[in-house]
Amino acid sequence: MKKALVFVLLVVVAGFTSCSTVKKGATSEVVTLNGTIEELGMTTFQYGSHKIKFADKMYALRSSKVQLADYTDKEVTVKGTKVAGYPIEGGPELIDVMSVDLK
Repeated sequence: MKKALVFVLLVVVAGFTSCSTVKKGATSEVVTLNGTIEELGMTTFQYGSHKIKFADKMYALRSSKVQLADYTDKEVTVKGTKVAGYPIEGGPELIDVMSVDLK
């Protein structure tokens, strides 16, 4: 019984430590993007909450500092950092937004 309990605990701990759906850590590359923030909607990639198109390229956006929904469908200037490890799943680069200014 003790061996079974130890085995189950090891499996649970291994599961928690090896599964991560969110990549962390931004690079130091700061970017400034101008455009209209849009809700992300359905995509083939599963990261970001919003998107912006700048210079004919789409970027996925996320932020813990700014409520991106407050700027949906508005012309803005976004400042943030590129998140290391992206793009993945054939998606766009991911930007961690630090500030948004209305145009």
